[in-house]
Amino acid sequence: MAVKLDGEALLARLEKPLAAVRGRLTPNSGMDKITWFRAGGPAEVLFQPADEEDLAEFLKNVPEEIPVMVVGIGSNLLVREGGIPGFVIRLSAKGFGEVERVSDTCLRAGAATPDKRVAAAALEAGIAGFHFYHGIPGGIGGALRMNAGANGVETCERVVEVRALDRKGNLHILSNADMGYAYRHCSAPKDLIFTSALFEGVRGEQAAIRAAMDEVQNHRETVQPIREKTGGSTFKNPAGTSSWKEIDKAGCRGLTIGGAHMSTMHCNFMINSGNATGYDLELLGETVRNKVRANSGIELHWEIRRLGRFIEGREISEFLD
Repeated sequence: MAVKLDGEALLARLEKPLAAVRGRLTPNSGMDKITWFRAGGPAEVLFQPADEEDLAEFLKNVPEEIPVMVVGIGSNLLVREGGIPGFVIRLSAKGFGEVERVSDTCLRAGAATPDKRVAAAALEAGIAGFHFYHGIPGGIGGALRMNAGANGVETCERVVEVRALDRKGNLHILSNADMGYAYRHCSAPKDLIFTSALFEGVRGEQAAIRAAMDEVQNHRETVQPIREKTGGSTFKNPAGTSSWKEIDKAGCRGLTIGGAHMSTMHCNFMINSGNATGYDLELLGETVRNKVRANSGIELHWEIRRLGRFIEGREISEFLD
């Protein structure tokens, strides 16, 4: 049986080690308030560091046996109802949300910067190659970790180097090659917390950049349920096909479980209709995976990141095995 989360007790235990930390520490913080699905249990303690130095101080003083994980702006997170033990780090916009032009073709962006803001900064600077970020509903930290892409461009094509802190608070500078990019994946150590990155595009005319961004936006508004409580694409595209095509062929367009359903507009988008729980959403996703595998033999893989613990008696197994 899982031990009940107690953020206040955890903070009391670490009061002295974390005395120099300047960021905000919030016990028993509801993750449903910061995830786009608006569902799920609490973080035992939510930490919002003031800046990179503050984050390093925190990491150096949290015992390694206590779980620590980082989340971005919450756009592709599904949090289970049992909550997330230990510390959840959410980088602050003030400390990690700036975009700086560093040359005629390069930008440096903090990991908490929304992708759309990077696209806007590139437009203002006359740097082409970032229009695809205008259509990705996430932040730069997540884009770096999952090699986010859209409209035929991926993050790996723009990254020069990445700043990151390890679990002990040590700074690492990673090259593009160090990131080990592949489709919706990077092989950088999972314990690294990305804090900022240097990106490079090419010189471009603002009118052409603006037109490319408008095309991205128009496409999203036409084919995606962007005004719903959703996490974006639920599953990665399998080789040689699209997830939505396989979901549709398996009869899962509009499939509903509890307060969750697969969008009728774009059936690779899972929607919280208003009262969905984390259990509803994950059960729907696994049901879709099961039906697609039964129909075509294709195994869909989650693109949405699932975090936390199940409530006892409401566990969900992969493919409902």
